[in-house]
Amino acid sequence: MKKLFSLLFLLFSLNALTQTISSLQLATKKFYEVNYLMDFETVASLSYPKIAEKSGPEKFLENLENHYENPEFRLRLQLETVPFQFSIIKTIQGKSFCVITCRNPMRYFFETKLTTETATEKATWLKEINKTKEVTFEPNRNSFNVKKISTFVAVIDETTNKEWKFFNFDMATQYDLFEVCFGKDTKKELGL
Repeated sequence: MKKLFSLLFLLFSLNALTQTISSLQLATKKFYEVNYLMDFETVASLSYPKIAEKSGPEKFLENLENHYENPEFRLRLQLETVPFQFSIIKTIQGKSFCVITCRNPMRYFFETKLTTETATEKATWLKEINKTKEVTFEPNRNSFNVKKISTFVAVIDETTNKEWKFFNFDMATQYDLFEVCFGKDTKKELGL
């Protein structure tokens, strides 16, 4: 009887884990897709709730728009779909986390024509903020092609209504806010 109970418990646990992984994969695909489409209101709804609470919903939307388009440049994700790498889902202090990475080529179109000198400065800046060495200037398009690894962290906790919500570490403010919300130990345990 104990073996039967153990087997049933294992089957229910595997089923729950499969549903969790499946919902995570679908949510991640949706989160990336709305970033690609620059559907900022949906990005906000899929983002971890405390991100918008910190600055206010309107300011959060303004920051998202400014990340993709501002007086200096326009940022566009180049691929509509990308393959994601999922870490093991970890439960830390009653909260579930998954670190998701993907190769994510982006293009920065600059509004003002760049000279050789300013293009070199912008290339250095883009390498630094994107943590990559793969930055190529295309003078005819006045743009840079940036190949980088993007990192998202999916979270389920008491504030997310049992749905996966995301931090986008391409935005430095969200990287910093993650530590404020969950602490250095959680960040370290997740390998961030």
